[in-house]
Amino acid sequence: MVKEVRPQDTTREKAYKLWLKVPNPMVTFFKTLNVTNLVRISKQGKKFNMLMLYCIGKTAVNIKEFYTLPVGDRLMQYDTIAVNTIVKNKNDAINSCDIPFSDNPDKFEENYLKNTVCSAENCRDYDLSAESMVIGTSAIVETELDGVVGMNSGFNNPFIIWGRYRKNISGYFLPISFQFHHTQMDGIHAGKFLENLQNEIDCLKTDKKQ
Repeated sequence: MVKEVRPQDTTREKAYKLWLKVPNPMVTFFKTLNVTNLVRISKQGKKFNMLMLYCIGKTAVNIKEFYTLPVGDRLMQYDTIAVNTIVKNKNDAINSCDIPFSDNPDKFEENYLKNTVCSAENCRDYDLSAESMVIGTSAIVETELDGVVGMNSGFNNPFIIWGRYRKNISGYFLPISFQFHHTQMDGIHAGKFLENLQNEIDCLKTDKKQ
């Protein structure tokens, strides 16, 4: 469910006034994540991209700023969060595919596999933005990336981009970029998200009883 809220009824009133109409309200943070645990789990038969999306969603649902998003001139409040991924379809083009977040990792994996296969086979986007606050992602696994700076194109949703992970003597590491709208959150919230994301990656287990 999504509804419009008055900025003065939220903790984002000041940010709404300061940042909604500036030429570029988007901020980008860069961070290198230790993804050794995800690589280990992926070698047991899980998709690395799915594991990343799950950890992103699990981190975001515990930060209240993710549930409020500027859409045009309005401030919208959501009850649920979804995570987006870009899918290569059967025609070698791409489609956008939203995955509803579930705290149950098996259910999330089921949603991920069902929705991405459907988008790839039907060459159609799977859009949940009318009901969920969607976190955009893009995995450019063909190359290693040091970071990506996006642009303000009217897409106000938070967006995370990464390339191919890197291996060294200490493990596997993945530089990511995290772009967010300053009306939605401040730097302190973005920093908390990135720190908590690392914790979720480190703590993720494959035990189906979790």
